[in-house]
Amino acid sequence: MEQKTIIRFMSGVDEQSARNFINIVENELKNGVRLFRVLISSPGGYVDPGISIFNYLKGIPANIETVNFGSVDSISTIIFCAGTKRISVPNARFIIHDIFRITPPQSVNLSEIQLEEWLNSLRIDRRNIAKIIAETTKKKVEEIEDLMRKGKVLNPVEAQEIGLVNEISQNIIQEGLKIISIN
Repeated sequence: MEQKTIIRFMSGVDEQSARNFINIVENELKNGVRLFRVLISSPGGYVDPGISIFNYLKGIPANIETVNFGSVDSISTIIFCAGTKRISVPNARFIIHDIFRITPPQSVNLSEIQLEEWLNSLRIDRRNIAKIIAETTKKKVEEIEDLMRKGKVLNPVEAQEIGLVNEISQNIIQEGLKIISIN
């Protein structure tokens, strides 16, 4: 039987939580684990670490299952998309919205070039997020960008209808499996 590890991710998405997550997965891979179930309840956080976790999970030699067991908000939706099997408990939520990243300090002087760089960065991040969700849901990127701009809160049934969720189930942990927490 294939070894399976459950990782419970109850954290905001930032550099530290991404580093902790990737370190745990690497250690488990070294121990022969090739099946991960990632339980997610996260308010989201920063774009770069979220996309890094997604890319990492998609690039490793293991099968990934993701589970929303509370709320998968903002960039944590991208982590959820890494699962080939994507499960939600019946009373959860998903939030898909546009990105908010630039908070310049007061009394900062910015050149036109710097402002253009920030704007281009936001556009690329939005497009990358939309592409990931679109590939997962089999929707057009433009449809997902429209959802992002509107800010969409989905219940599990709505998430299943758009293809984000494969299964709605209360059974998320099998008895006897190793559980590692990231808080």
